[in-house]
Amino acid sequence: MIGLFGGSFDPIHHGHLIVGQLVGEALGLREVRFMPAWEQPLKRGRHGAPAADRLRMVELAVAGAAGLTVEREEVERGGPSYTVETLRALRAREPGERFAVLVGADAARDLPAWHEAEVLPELAELIVFRRGRQTVDEVLGVRAVEVPAIEISASTIRRRVREGRSIRYYVPEVVARYIDDRRLYLSNEG
Repeated sequence: MIGLFGGSFDPIHHGHLIVGQLVGEALGLREVRFMPAWEQPLKRGRHGAPAADRLRMVELAVAGAAGLTVEREEVERGGPSYTVETLRALRAREPGERFAVLVGADAARDLPAWHEAEVLPELAELIVFRRGRQTVDEVLGVRAVEVPAIEISASTIRRRVREGRSIRYYVPEVVARYIDDRRLYLSNEG
């Protein structure tokens, strides 16, 4: 089974990478594909970096990491990134493959509001990862995996960049260099 870990990844950070690795190990997944959204429907207009830059940061972050790869479907398709549409495209591209969608407990609370949410369990297994003491309501037949609570957030990273503070240890070094070289997150919009 292949795990799909979608999100803005604005930017990707060590917390994302640790979760991807741990959930992949816990479930015995063949691989975990990090899947940056072109535009998350519940975060329209609030991305700090363009999709191409977010995709590139994910590629840099997982390069050479065993079991972690990149899924480009949503960025290449463009427009709002609806998981149900992505799953349909992946199943058409990879017939017979089984997928698991990895969702954080915070995002899982919004599952009923997702586009065609009722269809999701027919297309993939839904796996919710919960950090520390987070609870997961039994919504849409999801299964939960516990991961350590890692207090790193993309919004904190963006703020630190705007303030001219170091993001060392928050993100892989190669991602920090990319952010600096591309001058991402310097404006208040990011």
